[in-house]
Amino acid sequence: MPKMKSNRAAKKRFSRTGTGKVKRSKAFTSHMLTSKSTKRKRNLRKSGLLSKGDAKKVMTAISA
Repeated sequence: MPKMKSNRAAKKRFSRTGTGKVKRSKAFTSHMLTSKSTKRKRNLRKSGLLSKGDAKKVMTAISA
């Protein structure tokens, strides 16, 4: 039986914090930036965390 492969796309998009939570980058940062305020764009640069349910799914994809 071969080893299970991890989802490479998920591995590039998510990372774990020291406490085991799953870190993600925010969406809506790629185009049409002139219509977004400077404050909104600045806040989108910060990373966010996944919810518990989503984190469980992502962890199986990352570490499979």
